[in-house]
Amino acid sequence: MPRMDFDDVEKKALNLSAQDRARLARDLLDSLEPPAPEESRRQWLDEAERRAAELDRGDTTLTPAAGVARKARTLLK
Repeated sequence: MPRMDFDDVEKKALNLSAQDRARLARDLLDSLEPPAPEESRRQWLDEAERRAAELDRGDTTLTPAAGVARKARTLLK
């Protein structure tokens, strides 16, 4: 992936709506500090619930660990 130039990113960000700039600012600030343990736990629970719902709806399927490991080894070669 090509390296992004700060000035280009800043120019594009400043052209966002106020709402999108606020969201971007919040996300950037959040990326500087690790979440508190209780926030991290809540995020993991939310993600687990989201994934369980996808499985229940049939939107995704499970992949056996052996298959994931095999694909990873192939990609790392």
